[in-house]
Amino acid sequence: MDAYYLVFDMGTGNSKIAIVSSQGKIIGSRVIENHYYRDENYPDAQYFLPQEWETRLLWMAEELLREFSDIKIDAITASGARQSVVLYDAAHVACMGLPNIDNRGRQWMDEIGGKQEIYKRTGKWVTEDFIAAKLMGFKKKYPQDFSKISKITSLSEWIGEIFCGEIFIEPSQACETQLFDIIDMQWSERICKAYGIDPRILPEIQLSGSKLGSIKHSQLQRFSLGPDVVFIIGGADTQLAAKSSQCTDGDIVIISGTTSPVVRIHEEQYYDPDERCWVDCNIGGKNYLVETNPGVTGLNYQRFKEHFLSDYSYEELEKKYAEKTGFPCTASFTSLLFSRQKSLKMGGFVMKSPFSADCDITDLAWGLLSDTACAIYNQYLSLCNMIPFERDYIRCCGGGFRSPTLCQFLADLTEKDIILLGDYSQASIIGCADVCNEYFASSRSTEDSCITYQPKVRKGIQQYYEDWNKNRLMLNE
Repeated sequence: MDAYYLVFDMGTGNSKIAIVSSQGKIIGSRVIENHYYRDENYPDAQYFLPQEWETRLLWMAEELLREFSDIKIDAITASGARQSVVLYDAAHVACMGLPNIDNRGRQWMDEIGGKQEIYKRTGKWVTEDFIAAKLMGFKKKYPQDFSKISKITSLSEWIGEIFCGEIFIEPSQACETQLFDIIDMQWSERICKAYGIDPRILPEIQLSGSKLGSIKHSQLQRFSLGPDVVFIIGGADTQLAAKSSQCTDGDIVIISGTTSPVVRIHEEQYYDPDERCWVDCNIGGKNYLVETNPGVTGLNYQRFKEHFLSDYSYEELEKKYAEKTGFPCTASFTSLLFSRQKSLKMGGFVMKSPFSADCDITDLAWGLLSDTACAIYNQYLSLCNMIPFERDYIRCCGGGFRSPTLCQFLADLTEKDIILLGDYSQASIIGCADVCNEYFASSRSTEDSCITYQPKVRKGIQQYYEDWNKNRLMLNE
């Protein structure tokens, strides 16, 4: 008999609340657009108000549960975007949130010493991306407000606090603070000192898949939940998405959405002296993810379609791509040269002049999709240069892989089978279901839901990649 879970999937642009079965079937869902405010005291800072988000999230959850009132919920859990933080005041009330798109710490990064050692201990470069920098920037401008912070936590664990009243953090999210030593698996007082952060505001570490206390009686009543419903700790969305692919040590997983992390599941902590990668704690803290990332990918394609091809469905575009026999242009809009720690500021389409009469708007869309494939392949090669990879398949998940063209392009470039399991487009939600299944000692069957794209011999595909790479570098000289 299936169990059912209420999942909060906290993203950057929007958040989703879903009811999902233990077999990975999404019964129903609601989507909420995340609202942010700009902080004009910084060149590039945004924040959100947790109380506002909580009100909307719980109202949507109530609505969803009323619609499916015949479903008995067995557990609640949450996934959350990485590099986002919720701040608690002296009364332990969530008073402010700093999202991953907040860059308030950027101007003070040169003050941080010992960058090489910090990278070695945290697996992350010293940049404004991580929570330590956001906290440092907040303290610089608002020292009095900063002094009132009693605790911090991540987006996913904030949901746990709403339901259970306990403030904690999972290793997959703790490593995104840049205050967590991924070798010793504990908070680092030395790194806290470098950023001017009081270690006492850092929460207790608790592991994904374990029960978090008891759900508040008021929440059980509000949502008409039984007394045996438990909150099960989830974690970071990327790690949960990777888990949904049923990966094991040594696998490479690509999670393609707004961005497209390329990760290697690694049993032991990995250190690259050339600092070409990030190293993340996996959920449960049992192993690691060695990560490279091409930056913005799927968002480019989505925006282009919305502005220029709104009359086409994605399926109609796929039919157009299947008819194409040549490559009239290359596109360059992916945003990172990850191994060089460099953002790509210039992008565009490159083609021969004069403008070809055979080139139409769908060729440009195809170029954007190819840009995503080539950028992912570029990061895959970088990862393989660090840690050789000999398996004949790559596990993939995320909404970007709803495009058969992208899947086949990657299979052809990597010369590996591309494997998609179950509802791969909702990977972080399915990963949450898998975590809950482990708590209840059950499992999800994927025998009938595996899609495999095998490499095909396609004339010119490697030459196209070389042209794409050359043109991208030319645009950013």
